Amino acid sequence: MLKRLADLVFASVGLVVLLPVFAVIAAWIRLEDRGPVLFRQQRIGWKGKPFQILKFRTMVAGADQVGPALTAARDARITRAGKWLRKTKIDELPQLVNVLRGEMSLVGPRPEVPRYVDRYTPEQRKVLELKPGITDPASIKYRKEEELLSAVADSERFYIDKLLKDKIRINLDYASQASFLTDLRTILQTLRIWPSP
Repeated sequence: MLKRLADLVFASVGLVVLLPVFAVIAAWIRLEDRGPVLFRQQRIGWKGKPFQILKFRTMVAGADQVGPALTAARDARITRAGKWLRKTKIDELPQLVNVLRGEMSLVGPRPEVPRYVDRYTPEQRKVLELKPGITDPASIKYRKEEELLSAVADSERFYIDKLLKDKIRINLDYASQASFLTDLRTILQTLRIWPSP
């Protein structure tokens, strides 16, 4: 109950405070290529329930229909605005709406797309017992994930065999000791390493 209350309070305040920033970003995205401001993608959430995650669009319209499923650094589909949004992680902030809806929490495992969740082992599926979040310890460790993916020949195989397994392990370990204070610590750590433009 305390976690949900904190989610509601912080997400509500965050959306109100950031509304002018969101308006500027929306105008920038629209002026660049006239495409939609928000990118919606199906992710798998708590108890395996699918939902539509929200992000500011950082790639050309329809990019999810062409090219690789994973985005490495210097992907040609990334727009000029998108490069800045991805670097600063501001593209993730519309997920405060997902938090208000109860689909996500401020802190929790980053939700995956169905194609990767389908590969989970029974042990790994335990991560679906946790509500997904905007940030988590694995996101902090792999904050430069796009650079890691761009450094390997087969980015998807590397992601599945290495990164995804380690992310799930980290989050299951975290869940075993999670509390309001550990969530607060994770948020503060995220803010401390937040990239500058």
